[in-house]
Amino acid sequence: MEKPTIKGTKDPVRRQRQHELLIALIKQQDDLELMDSEVPSFDFNGRHLTDPGKWMDRSRRVLAKYQALVNTSITLDAMLDSEVIHSD
Repeated sequence: MEKPTIKGTKDPVRRQRQHELLIALIKQQDDLELMDSEVPSFDFNGRHLTDPGKWMDRSRRVLAKYQALVNTSITLDAMLDSEVIHSD
């Protein structure tokens, strides 16, 4: 089974439907974190103010969550599209 991609969606109606599905999925999330725009910084003594490893892990986890939501919206859209094709 091929992984769905956004690149394959050139139809503006389909892209809009995928966007609406993604927004609906985001609204259902209770604990959706935002990406942290702050990068780990150092003080003048060379110590980390924040642990860069923890920052990187958190960023990967947040990005993976967003990617899962996008992939889910694309999959749901494909399922809806196949239902329409089969009902015609």
